Order: sequence, then structure tokens, then C-alpha cells
Amino acid sequence: RVMAKVIGINQSKSQSESIYDPTCGSGSLLLRAAEEAPHGISIYGQENDNATRGLAVMNMWLHGHQTAEIFQGNTLSDPQFKKKETGELQQFDFAVSNPPFSNKNWTNGLDAVNDEYKRFDGYDNFPPKKNGDYAFLLHLIKSLKSKGKGAIVLPLGVLFRGNAEGDIRKKIIQRGYIKGIIGLPPNLFYGTGIAACLVILDKEDANIRKDIFMIDASKGFIKDGNKNRLRERDIHRIVDTF
Repeated sequence: RVMAKVIGINQSKSQSESIYDPTCGSGSLLLRAAEEAPHGISIYGQENDNATRGLAVMNMWLHGHQTAEIFQGNTLSDPQFKKKETGELQQFDFAVSNPPFSNKNWTNGLDAVNDEYKRFDGYDNFPPKKNGDYAFLLHLIKSLKSKGKGAIVLPLGVLFRGNAEGDIRKKIIQRGYIKGIIGLPPNLFYGTGIAACLVILDKEDANIRKDIFMIDASKGFIKDGNKNRLRERDIHRIVDTF
């Protein structure tokens, strides 16, 4: 819900506007985001695991989104949403993603240097072969329309790591694509206990963007069993501040 609110889905104007999740899992993030759209929104998602993709399709039907398009496949090596005329990546009004953190196999089936979708062009380097965080970030950027807005959950390390990732980060910042960064509490997501951050993307007016709004929201949570959880008041505080 934080992701949906900070990228402004509540200001969408019609069902014809689109939202995309390239790593949609069982579809919960897409559904939460779609709930924020006052006039409905067109849903698109891709999931690598076929059984999980089936769950996402079922979830869409159960929540009244029968027209949602959920495809199976590896988003980085075989993206399913492409423009029919040109074969380029399809672009969307909004995008959200919680990709697998620091994926060590992101290059499977993909030649990043000769990527036909040009996701890595102009960034002076390529994501490390054993860490796919920036690969998913660059895919999301490429998948947004010229005024598109997105949010992606990534490990906090994407803000600090150097070498190739430092080169790419510098280029993304110079292009003005990052509107804000929200530092989240540790141990929030299943499968990992590390701290994460929310990177807010906005291509609108990116060419004149001079700064990045940063929020440290790492202290606002409640323990829930062996995980941490954002309370309603924590969510409100993040969204209101942003």
C-alpha cells in the first residue's frame, strides 16, 4: 500500500491506465496497488514460476480483475509484454516490483551486453553477474512510459555498493529518474532478514529533477512473531511525509 500511495495511483484517471509488475508472484502487490485506483486500472504481470503464476491468475479472478494479463516467463531473459509493431518493451503508466533480492542467476538466458531491449544502454556498465538488483531496476525504468511512475523494493546495499553498481547508480541519478528513497525496517520480507529500501521512480520532469527526497522509516514497526511489520500508523506516517 505504501508503494501504491507514493506513486500516486489514487490520482489515476481511468481504467485505460496501466499498472505492471515484472515479478508479480501470486499478485498481491498488484492487487493492493489496483485497490488505490479510483476508476479501476488495467493490470499486467509476469511471473517466472508457472504454479505461482496460476495463483496470481486465480487471485485476479477472485478480486474481480478478470481482464488482468498475467504471463509466465523469465522477465529479464524473456519479457512477455512487447509492442507488436516494433518488438520493443511495452511501457506502462505505473509499475511496482518486489524482485528476488541480489539474484545470482539473473543472467541465465540473457546476454546483457547485446540486450535486444536496450535496458542497459547508456549506463556505462552492466550489473554484476552475481547480483541482479540493478538488472531489475533498469528493467522497471525501461518499462515506464515517458511520464510513468514506479516503486521497487531493493536491498539497502543498492544505495552504497560501488564498482559497476556505482557507475549505474550515478547515471540513473543524473537522468533524474529517482524521485525518492524510503529506508524500511529490517526483517520485513519473507525469505530475508536484511534491511530494504523503496526506490520511487518518476520519469515526469526527470530532466529537471535536481534532488532525491529521502526518508528513514527504519524505526517505525512492530514485531509480529519472528518478522517485523508496518503498522497502519507507520504506513500513514511514510505516505504523509512523502
